[in-house]
Amino acid sequence: MLQGRICAELRESYRILYSGTEINARVAGRLRHEARSRLDYPAVGDDVLFEERHGEAVVHGIVPRRSAIIRKAAGTAYEGQIIAVNVDYLLIVCALDADFNVRRIERYASLAACSGVAPVLVLNKADLCRDLDLKLLELEHITFPIYVLAAAYGNGIETLQPYLKDTVALVGSSGAGKSTIANALLGEGRQHTAAVRADDSRGRHTTTSRQLFPLASGGSLIDTPGMRELYLWADADAIDDAFGDIETLARQCRFSDCAHDSEPGCAVRAALGDTFDVARFENYCKLRREQAYLERKVDAQAAAQELARWKALHRNAREHVRFKRRQ
Repeated sequence: MLQGRICAELRESYRILYSGTEINARVAGRLRHEARSRLDYPAVGDDVLFEERHGEAVVHGIVPRRSAIIRKAAGTAYEGQIIAVNVDYLLIVCALDADFNVRRIERYASLAACSGVAPVLVLNKADLCRDLDLKLLELEHITFPIYVLAAAYGNGIETLQPYLKDTVALVGSSGAGKSTIANALLGEGRQHTAAVRADDSRGRHTTTSRQLFPLASGGSLIDTPGMRELYLWADADAIDDAFGDIETLARQCRFSDCAHDSEPGCAVRAALGDTFDVARFENYCKLRREQAYLERKVDAQAAAQELARWKALHRNAREHVRFKRRQ
């Protein structure tokens, strides 16, 4: 059995990076049958065990993952969707133009905390920003590294070099400049780029699928499509980890189970507007509400699926009895 790494995920197939070459691949029937959800299928960044058959790789197993970046699947489905696995650093790309959004950055930071990945904030398009100092002031509560780039001109790209010995993933909204940064890090124009809309700086989806590229430094780069909808697939504890300053204040609340709503002696509420940003607290509460809602929906969906399974078993049993009677 050979071992390679998933470098691209297509609609019904994959591509595996093995010994410097890419091989078309598909999932073995047994692995597909044993998968309980889409989270059990191979994803970009996975180390997989495979065998070659007639020039095609057949994936038989997945090497245990050390990290997994998962979000709620877009749309109405209540299931997880893997963005990338075995990632060491999550490079959160945010443009410094009209699309700059502190609350979105906090959401991506929560995604990193939920995934067990170290976040790094990359502020791009510094050449279009006239109030950089004010924007950095809005980010003073950020405790992880922040880098300022003008990737279109190659300015600041060298500051990301320390992370390129490991696996890094680029995430951010469309138009933030992920593909431009990817091309700069790769040293070649592998990813297509396009201009953003002039009225709101929103971008177009130039990267349409997740792809892994080996780097000359020995690491790997995973580029992902822009995400205009990002709901976390995590538990409340992971969100709390992303908002450590709130949790530190919460330890001073009178009640250990304080919801920071209207309880007396709430240290978090007392700090709002004084030493703590109200908008950041509201974003924390919003993420917690989304998580609780998603948890209820997933539990209800699981219960409905289990009920449907038992109904199918009972229906098959009744049909078997009727068949025996007719015999």
